[in-house]
Amino acid sequence: MHPLYKRAHELTAEVLASAKCVQEFYGIGLLESIYVKSLARELELAGYASSSEQCIRVDYKGKIIEERLRYDLLVEGCVLVEAKAIEGEITVEHRMQLLSYMKVLDIPVGLIINFGNIRLPARGVKRVILKGADAANELS
Repeated sequence: MHPLYKRAHELTAEVLASAKCVQEFYGIGLLESIYVKSLARELELAGYASSSEQCIRVDYKGKIIEERLRYDLLVEGCVLVEAKAIEGEITVEHRMQLLSYMKVLDIPVGLIINFGNIRLPARGVKRVILKGADAANELS
C-alpha cells in the first residue's frame, strides 16, 4: 500500500465537500481557474494546505530532465485534483492527464472534478487511484 494512501483516501471526502461548497456558491458556467482558486481558498479555510505547481527532476539514462508541472491542485501532498468546467462528461483524456501527473509525482489518489456538471459530486467527479496504491504490502 502506498504510504500516503490512507490519508489521501480520508481526505477525498473533505476535498469533495469543499468543491461542492464552491459550486453552490458560483453555480456553473465560470472559468476553470476561478473554480480552482476558490477551491484552494475553501480548503485553506478548512485547514488544508494545497499547491498548484512544482518543478520535478527526472533521471533518464543519466540525464537529469527538469520539468515544471502545472497541475490544478495538490492537497496536503497526497490528493491531486484536476478541475474541469465543461458541459460534457469526464473523458479518458482527462483521466490520462491526471494519471500522468500522479505517476510523476507519486501521488496515490486523484480526483477529476467537473464544476460544469450540475450534479456535483454525483456525476461530476471521477476518482483515480495510482496502480497498486491501495493494495496491501506484499512480501517478496
